[in-house]
Amino acid sequence: MASLLGNGWYGYSSGSEGEDEDEGTEGYRKGGYYAARPGDRFAGGRYVAQRKLGWGNFSIVWLAYDTLQSRFVALKIQKSARDYAHAALHEIKLLSAVAKGDPMNSKCVVKLLDQFKHAGPNGQHVCLVTEFLGDSLLRLIRYNRNKGIGLNRVKEICRSVLVGLDYLHSELGIIHTDLKPENVLLVSTINPAKDPVRSGFTPILDLSVGNQYGRTVISFSEKMLRMRARRAVAKISQRRVSLGGVLAEVEKERSLDGISLKCKIVDFGSACWADQQLSGEIQTRQYRAPEVIIGSGYSYSADLWSFACMAFELATGDLLFAPKNCQRCSEDEVKHLF
Repeated sequence: MASLLGNGWYGYSSGSEGEDEDEGTEGYRKGGYYAARPGDRFAGGRYVAQRKLGWGNFSIVWLAYDTLQSRFVALKIQKSARDYAHAALHEIKLLSAVAKGDPMNSKCVVKLLDQFKHAGPNGQHVCLVTEFLGDSLLRLIRYNRNKGIGLNRVKEICRSVLVGLDYLHSELGIIHTDLKPENVLLVSTINPAKDPVRSGFTPILDLSVGNQYGRTVISFSEKMLRMRARRAVAKISQRRVSLGGVLAEVEKERSLDGISLKCKIVDFGSACWADQQLSGEIQTRQYRAPEVIIGSGYSYSADLWSFACMAFELATGDLLFAPKNCQRCSEDEVKHLF
């Protein structure tokens, strides 16, 4: 399932710094996205939308405030078309099993807190509520300028991921099928200012009040225009030219000290029970196991292959299987089998 984050579970960590693509406007139609705004209420008023965290081909994810439990959560609003709704219900079954078997929330897998349906102009949307997590491992890699984060840090991250995979495989019989840096989230944000708890963010509880920057809530179309304008200005400002020619900018080293590396596996939109496999072709191409490529069937080992690819990427900043030019070969053959 293609995505910004798998099928869009989190988008917390959408895109690269300064170049995040938005979802555009085409998806906001019958069967498509729900056009949420800060202050919108869901589930009878319990959850209040705060800001968009990200998007995927199947859904939009918002930071929301749970007025009943007085906590921030992640609210995933699925597209309303039937196929998307069915995919969300499938994910709910898997995440419900994950939550039921992990009452202490210690297995390094995202926890489902609630689920409901929400009616809007584009149809009825299945919604999932999970704990709020932080940035993805992809964001961590990019934050570190696509350089290796150091083997000790890699080991710390791998320990959490392996705890999660062991729980899914050994105790639940679930194959994730799309493990990659986008689908593993740190438990907290890299930048404390982006964490609503650590930053002391005051939740928006009414549509009529300003947002976190003190401005009044603007319309969706105006928001999209402003977003695109900001990105255009940002791209222009990056091209700094002096009279003597282009100035070479030296990137400063970024410190990873103080960043918590505890993490959890997310995005179960493509996951399946080991004895109820849904698709013969699984995994994002760069992390796809050889047995999947040659069509010989798959099992838990496919997740471990993806895990190893991810560990390499964390250690080096590079993809283990990067494309090469070969006119007579498929992308799978080029990246994996040669």
